[in-house]
Amino acid sequence: MKNINGKISRRRFIGSAAAFASIAFIPSRLVGCSPAIDGSRFGGVQIGVISYSYRSMPSSTEDILGYLLESGITSVELMGGPIEQFAGIPQVDVPSYPRGAELTDEQQDELNEARQRQSQLQAEWRSSVSMDRFRDLKQMYNDAGVNIDIAKLGRPEWSDEEIDYAFNVARVLGARGITFEISMDAARRMAPFADKHGLYAIMHNHGQPAQPGFSFEDHLAFGRNLMLNFDVGHYYGYTGRNPNDVIEKLHDRIASLHLKDKTGPNNDPANANVMWGEGGTPLDDIVLLLKDKGWPIVCDIELEYPIPENSNAVREVTRCVEYCKEILV
Repeated sequence: MKNINGKISRRRFIGSAAAFASIAFIPSRLVGCSPAIDGSRFGGVQIGVISYSYRSMPSSTEDILGYLLESGITSVELMGGPIEQFAGIPQVDVPSYPRGAELTDEQQDELNEARQRQSQLQAEWRSSVSMDRFRDLKQMYNDAGVNIDIAKLGRPEWSDEEIDYAFNVARVLGARGITFEISMDAARRMAPFADKHGLYAIMHNHGQPAQPGFSFEDHLAFGRNLMLNFDVGHYYGYTGRNPNDVIEKLHDRIASLHLKDKTGPNNDPANANVMWGEGGTPLDDIVLLLKDKGWPIVCDIELEYPIPENSNAVREVTRCVEYCKEILV
């Protein structure tokens, strides 16, 4: 049900919690099952999810696939951690401390040394690992009807060999490319690798568009295979501007959107993640623009609002899928 402004009824969206509370999780042993027949393309718009949305739950690649099937989602931006863990990346026992804890000099030295050992060990592994396990991962997802659309794997500060590895993994997974945080240095560094591999280097924004003089076009100018993972929630939350202005202007350089609802910079609280329909991000206008124009931009749900009591990430992602479906169908 839509209200007179075209937005999903907030009562309908929030009230769906009772229905989703009864959903049982799909066990890992059933990950070969097919997703919903209609998948998650509504009105020609592909709705997916970034697997970061499930960070509050067990998040192996098998777990994530079960969550996707439960929600009927057929496209995912898959985080690098689960990808590499599936392939057997070696780990070092790195000390763990509470967030914000004040460390002694000895503890900080121990932490730095462990991180350095892990970085070196993993860099060596990436330069020599077989692609066979990544092929297995692709087959597992594809057999279940799920496409690994983007791999959130690789960083500009990696070595040349590691960046080549990231693009090779993306190709084997069937992904369009890899994604990382936007900056001029990152664009300059990653553009040649994207051209070399014939895949996309996809830049994700947080609050950078609110910085004086910021320009998406300046970043994209470094290479034809540089694209945007345009986070419409962060854009609205930091700037208060309508993301559709950017989408209309740069639609041919946008690989995907991250969908979330946020308050604006002048609200109290400002720039806060909220349940969809409670903030100011014009999500309905955004997905309807893609539907009307037919632009092949994937819309990935990024669950960042606080999960309500007696719910969980899978149920909330499923509700977000339904939110999009009701707008588009």
